[in-house]
Amino acid sequence: MTIDKLIEICNPLHVTNKEFDGEITTFAIDSRDVKEGTVFIAIRGTQVDGHMFLEDAIGRGAKVIICEESYYTEDDVCIIEVEDTQKLAGPIAQAFAGYPSKDLKVIGITGTNGKTTTATLVYQVLSACGEKVSLLGTVSKRILDDVFDSKLTTSDPIELAKDMKTMVEAGSEYLVMEVSSHALDQDRVAGFDFEVAAFTNLSQDHLDYHETLDEYSKAKKILFDNLPESSTAVVNTDDTQGNFMLKDCKAKKSLLSFGNESSHILKNSPEGITIIIDGEKIESPLVGAFNAYNVGETFLICKALGLASKDITKALSEAKGAAGRMEPVVVEGDNIPVVIVDYAHTPDALQNVCSTLSTVKDDHQKLTVIFGAGGDRDSGKRPKMAKAAAAFADKIIVTSDNPRSENPDLIIADILDGFEDLENVKSITDRKEAIQKAIEDASTDEIILIAGKGHEDYQEVKGERHHFDDREIALEFLTAKAKGGN
Repeated sequence: MTIDKLIEICNPLHVTNKEFDGEITTFAIDSRDVKEGTVFIAIRGTQVDGHMFLEDAIGRGAKVIICEESYYTEDDVCIIEVEDTQKLAGPIAQAFAGYPSKDLKVIGITGTNGKTTTATLVYQVLSACGEKVSLLGTVSKRILDDVFDSKLTTSDPIELAKDMKTMVEAGSEYLVMEVSSHALDQDRVAGFDFEVAAFTNLSQDHLDYHETLDEYSKAKKILFDNLPESSTAVVNTDDTQGNFMLKDCKAKKSLLSFGNESSHILKNSPEGITIIIDGEKIESPLVGAFNAYNVGETFLICKALGLASKDITKALSEAKGAAGRMEPVVVEGDNIPVVIVDYAHTPDALQNVCSTLSTVKDDHQKLTVIFGAGGDRDSGKRPKMAKAAAAFADKIIVTSDNPRSENPDLIIADILDGFEDLENVKSITDRKEAIQKAIEDASTDEIILIAGKGHEDYQEVKGERHHFDDREIALEFLTAKAKGGN
């Protein structure tokens, strides 16, 4: 990229040493990634201010500095002063990567719950219909059929642009991505247009970051405020925030609302759901009313992309959704309980899963729920999760989730404050021990829900991730129970 092109993108307040003698080669938002010829942009983050590392970036070879304050250096470096570096990171990253977003039809999905399932279903439907599609989300990063680990729901602008470039080079024509409220608030998805944007729902989460539910909702709304008229907004208007998302949205609207003649839930059983959307019958192996919304939005998203209804419904009848979402852990044997692992880690999600299992289970079956809450996150939701579980569970074990830097026993204490009655509630801090206890004590007429971590294969304690997979632990103790005949 030329310095003139970079300056044009930045629309700067002031430029120093525009005629510097150097070649621009790479772009970085972390000074540790800087090498000779790099453009370094200083972003004021929630924990670290990139302006503190200008000298370090120059020492590592940065030839251009983009910042929000006047800065003087005797080095042969171009200083571009701008009003807001955060808003520029996405467009500059796209420019350095050759604008790969222009070669992809990008589908963005936001909301508190259902993002991962809906994104995965859209990916699975497009794949089944023969389209070349990639996926960026909480569970995994998929470039066509290749799977990579995903560290964030939505990557930083530089990694996102690089991933998009790789997808285009691999032949992708579509990108389905989850879009977090953090990413929207931090302009991580600035610099490209969405072909379709979808809103699933909104409930309390991430208030450690957004502080209020109103601010959280406004962050989600950014996705729809920025849609061009050529895009389509697929929105769940049964959610209380659905119409708010559509306010001032210029895009075409495709609305999901159940409970009327043309769109309703026809069947909800342990074998799956059947729904009617705009008069179209759709069957899915997924279970629960909340999954009816995920399947319904998937149908509307794919229709907006131009796929035929019959092809979408056929693909949805076989699509299994995301790992760790209502995922059974199956072991053959006598006296074995039903064990379900789910990612539910908010009050709303936990209530949805517990309500679903309570609805579809047989009358003689009992429901045991194992759950905790993440550390260094919104503590206000902890007692609300207790109330969500207590409304449906016959037995409850409160345990550790990802305590991070917090004391897990204090997190558990916050959760226990939400119970009105502790008679059928136990607390076992060690998550493995909690799962073991539940399975060993369970009868064949019991359903055990292990909630909170789903697909995650680690437990984060004091800054370190230790291998821990609820599915593996449950399988271990179910297998032992089957062999022991307990």
